[in-house]
Amino acid sequence: MKKHIMVAQSGGPTAAINASLAGVIRGALGSGIYDKIYGSIHGISGVLNENFMELSERARTEEHFLERLALSPAMFLGSCRVKMSDPLEEPEIYDQIFHTLEKMHIGAFFYIGGNDSMDTITKLSIAAKAFGSHILFAGVPKTIDNDLIHTDHTPGYGSAAKYIASSMLEIAHDTYIYDLPCVTIVEIMGRDAGWLTSAAALARNEYNKTPQLIYLPEVPFSRSRFVADVKNELKKSKNVVVAVSEGIRDEKGIYISAKEAVADKFGHMQLSGVGKVLENIIKRELHVKVRSIELNILQRCAAHITSAQDLKESEELGEMAVKLTENGKTGFMTSIHRISDTPYRYEIRQASLTEIANKERSVPREWINEAGNDVTEDMLRYIRPLIAGETATEWKDGLPVYLPVPHLNHAGE
Repeated sequence: MKKHIMVAQSGGPTAAINASLAGVIRGALGSGIYDKIYGSIHGISGVLNENFMELSERARTEEHFLERLALSPAMFLGSCRVKMSDPLEEPEIYDQIFHTLEKMHIGAFFYIGGNDSMDTITKLSIAAKAFGSHILFAGVPKTIDNDLIHTDHTPGYGSAAKYIASSMLEIAHDTYIYDLPCVTIVEIMGRDAGWLTSAAALARNEYNKTPQLIYLPEVPFSRSRFVADVKNELKKSKNVVVAVSEGIRDEKGIYISAKEAVADKFGHMQLSGVGKVLENIIKRELHVKVRSIELNILQRCAAHITSAQDLKESEELGEMAVKLTENGKTGFMTSIHRISDTPYRYEIRQASLTEIANKERSVPREWINEAGNDVTEDMLRYIRPLIAGETATEWKDGLPVYLPVPHLNHAGE
């Protein structure tokens, strides 16, 4: 009897995570050992609540299902923010999960997500060994933050970087129209790592030098140096654009937006407001026109401007995860190993989950300039291949066509 597979998504969405889901489905459909494909609605919560969707039949019978899925934003299966307990301390939860999975004849479980999701799938893998279960567990990476270790980069990052760079170029054009001194501060996601904010530098070209200043969490932020930096740039140009990570901290490690921050279930600070804080500082100190912009969730849901390379790699990571479980592998995350920058070449490999969960990768200090207010060419060389290519989005009545998600829009879920 053939086994079935379960796949779920978790954490924050990206414009590429559904491409990884499409990759898992495509890989399973071509498998000789798996039959039905079940999607767990709202991550691991769906397993606990036995809330599932059968995906294999839709993929086999619905025209263009996988193509539209790969190009749809956010998470087709929904997400959750559940922190799993230690399987040895609260085994009853894992007993429930394994009972459900075994009842459904699940042979492999795939979890698509970021750091916290890798923590969940790691615990499930450990529990499987402890409880003597033969179910295989695999992680498929995603996060626009690009902070997972043991992979060159993460799916979702390239598309978010493309959106940020494109938006920064358009902001630059907007700021150039007035002949008076002005400062525009753009707040970009990045609680602990500045990978996303670094992408703003890609907007620079032969006529545009903005953003002139870039501040990342990896370097302590000084308010006085910031004011001096902006003042210096205003001597060179009437229009100064600043890109800043939401998670910048002062010399004592305190978030600049600390008064606005609250912690989530995983203990991560949910930040917002640093752009407004810096706007008020410039207003008070330099008395020039200033505005702040928070890109917020637009960075992760702008599926109309995704990177073709990002979606391609995302799908490959999902397919490879299935292939590895066909060979009996478990307790791993598929990863990207870069071979060269020019031409850009890479391989899809695997990394042990126990070496990934609860660890974060920061921007190398040598990829940030000495003054701590810009990034180097090494950083741009790293990002450029990841934003390459445009996707063939389907349009109707002037709007992009995405897969509908009525199964997620229920009160109380």
